[in-house]
Amino acid sequence: MVGKKSSKLNLKPAAGYLVIEPLEAEEKTSSGIYLPDTASEKPQQGKILAVGDDEITDSGATRKAPAKVGDAVIYKKWGGNEVKVKGVEYLFAKFDDILAVIE
Repeated sequence: MVGKKSSKLNLKPAAGYLVIEPLEAEEKTSSGIYLPDTASEKPQQGKILAVGDDEITDSGATRKAPAKVGDAVIYKKWGGNEVKVKGVEYLFAKFDDILAVIE
């Protein structure tokens, strides 16, 4: 199975990885208070831009991607690796880092 490429970046993640575009961090609270960059937490939601090939586990089993390109997902707070490409930050996350697909 060939991994799907992001039309935006032409990136093909390695087997077992996804490329995620994180949502922007909230700059204002619901009551209208603006938050400084240091006070805002990193988002844990994003959109899948590219999916790597199925992962082969140590036991030889095949693990399929938990999401597909275009899906909105929630991922682990400390999961993945941030990479900046052309001034935009993306997250390379393992299949295991995905907690849920938002429907």
